Amino acid sequence: MTKWEYATVPLIVHATKQILDQWGEDGWELVQVVPGPDGSGLVAYLKRAKA
Repeated sequence: MTKWEYATVPLIVHATKQILDQWGEDGWELVQVVPGPDGSGLVAYLKRAKA
């Protein structure tokens, strides 16, 4: 059975692609993007198989 590790990453609107591309290069898969806790920003939830 695959074991996963997770990360939450705040997204900056003008750099969203660069942020997600960098995490993707490190093996992370985007699961979901939701509004941040203060309602003004976005937060990305990512996962990757645990080594």
